[in-house]
Amino acid sequence: MRDDPAGMPIRDRRVHVNGVDLQVATAGPADGPPVILLHGFPESRLAWRRQTGPLAEAGLRLVVPDQRGYGRSGKPVRIGDYALDTLAGDVVGLADALGIGRFAVVGHDWGAVLAWHLAARFPGRVERAAVLNGPHLATVRGHALAHPSQALRSWYVGFFQVPWLPERLLRARGFAGMRRLMERTARPGTFAPEDWARYRDAWEQPGAVTAMLNWYRALRHRSPSPPEPIGIPVRVIWGDRDAALDPRLAEAGASLCGRCEVFHIPEATHWVQHEEPERVNRLLIDFLTPPA
Repeated sequence: MRDDPAGMPIRDRRVHVNGVDLQVATAGPADGPPVILLHGFPESRLAWRRQTGPLAEAGLRLVVPDQRGYGRSGKPVRIGDYALDTLAGDVVGLADALGIGRFAVVGHDWGAVLAWHLAARFPGRVERAAVLNGPHLATVRGHALAHPSQALRSWYVGFFQVPWLPERLLRARGFAGMRRLMERTARPGTFAPEDWARYRDAWEQPGAVTAMLNWYRALRHRSPSPPEPIGIPVRVIWGDRDAALDPRLAEAGASLCGRCEVFHIPEATHWVQHEEPERVNRLLIDFLTPPA
């Protein structure tokens, strides 16, 4: 057991699900409403360090994994092992392993992409979903065709398909490329020196950089299909100064939902939960805690 920066006890464990071992942190009361927090690229469960204490103190039972390919979790070598349905199977399997039936999911970046997918495919398990700066994949192509600037913003997705070269550039000079990728797209001072030490520890794990990139590389194996309507409650929180994602993607995803609220934070970037933790935490707690 350890404490997060706010002093909230956090329990670490490894859980074997869906053919992979996941390193998982849990916090909050065991009888609280369960919430699974899903990070994106190129982070780890460290992405939620400013949310874990406040959400747990609000009475939520938090489950915060390093997703497959990241940090101390398992890193399968095949690109196909990072298909969206497989990633969703990790989340549902994790809930099963912890004795959780229905749960809420909160995702950022790739974690948000996965949250959209879970909301559509598993309405019997997912009670509600909050997505932070991550698009519904079914909306991206049409949005890019209608708004060419989005295609320009997404150049890196194509670059990440190239073998070995992205890994080499991101690892160069002690992961300076990875750090620069985050610093240049965030507000100054968003990440502290101690954050970089913890991120680097995760990136240095054997096979980690290739595994993280395989989330992108698996996209080329995805068969386009009509989007499934989402009937569960959804809350979208979007930092509008995102260098990679057009703010209008928030409404594009919401258009596929029967019950969705969109909250724009104009001064925040892609790293919205880091930069505006108090505002994000209020929006999450209000959405995730049942009325008294």
